[in-house]
Amino acid sequence: MGDLKEKLRIDKYLWAIRIFKTRSQAADACERGKVKLQGNSIKPSKAVNMGEEYEVKTEARKWVVKVTGLLHNRMPYSDAVKFYLDITPATDLQKPDTQNASYFTGKRLSKTGKPSKKQRRDFTDYLGD
Repeated sequence: MGDLKEKLRIDKYLWAIRIFKTRSQAADACERGKVKLQGNSIKPSKAVNMGEEYEVKTEARKWVVKVTGLLHNRMPYSDAVKFYLDITPATDLQKPDTQNASYFTGKRLSKTGKPSKKQRRDFTDYLGD
């Protein structure tokens, strides 16, 4: 297959282990400094090596992953988790939950804002219009 001498790019690796939905999102995160190796930002073309630890910030959470295998192609999540070790500290896992208010997700809280048709009909019946 030639996998031994073929270099695996960090953007392709992060996409293959399913941290990012698309490879372009993974490359963009590298460009914007969201992916770090030993505290330094890295380029999307950086070659991945066994045993390296990467800090990755995604929209959902912060990851610290250790490379346990080189995965070149996207696989089901159940298989992909075998190629990295999630060593994210527990304190970083709990931080996003406190920051995710409804206005960060772009979704409204249920039962707030514009009334439903039924609520509007009930209201107009109440006023007698």
